[in-house]
Amino acid sequence: MQMRVFPNNLRTVFFHLTLQLSLPIMQPKPLRMDSVFLRHACDQLAARDPALDSILLQCGYPPLWDREPGFSTLVHIILEQQVSLASANATWARLLTLLNGRVTPSHILQLPEERFREIGFSMQKMRFAKSIASEVHSGKFCFESLDLLSDDDVKTQLKRLHGIGDWSADIYLSECLLRPDILPKGDIAILEVTRQIRGLDRRPDHETLLQLTDLWRPFRSVATRILWQRYLHR
Repeated sequence: MQMRVFPNNLRTVFFHLTLQLSLPIMQPKPLRMDSVFLRHACDQLAARDPALDSILLQCGYPPLWDREPGFSTLVHIILEQQVSLASANATWARLLTLLNGRVTPSHILQLPEERFREIGFSMQKMRFAKSIASEVHSGKFCFESLDLLSDDDVKTQLKRLHGIGDWSADIYLSECLLRPDILPKGDIAILEVTRQIRGLDRRPDHETLLQLTDLWRPFRSVATRILWQRYLHR
């Protein structure tokens, strides 16, 4: 039986094609903000939008507002849902004291319901925290796996957890993973300051907000920090 011999150039092409097909496709690591990035993006946004420039002149650069990724921070974000930051932080401080600073899935699962109520958790938020603790403790959910996912994929994974909606997922993306182009859906501070700087009669709905803030891409996480800074300086 006669063997077919490929010319050298065809063998080379075949080798490289085979190699490419056998290698995993490497996705670029998502961009994370830091303080240098934040200031640079603030300057770019100020050049684009006079309203943001005015806020920066009045209030200065905003903080990075970064948080440690993981379970405990997500519990803190749950506490911030639909209440004032002061109320959420007070309940969070009591939880830290009760658990000696160890807000872990196992500690949350072991804590009796009445202890949650004593420190200010609603029944609903206690159930959210215990459900997520169970998912993490069992290995069904891993926070570290989010690091290399796209923004949309991170949001999809987080929203599979009981009690996590758009706003909570967006805050985690913006403050824990420090993704630079997140516009938290339904954030009262962002809606109110946008109403003020755009001269609107009422707070915009999310679709209108997306249109009004399109010029802030790809730095919407930075723009929202500028708005939060203005809201806190009321």
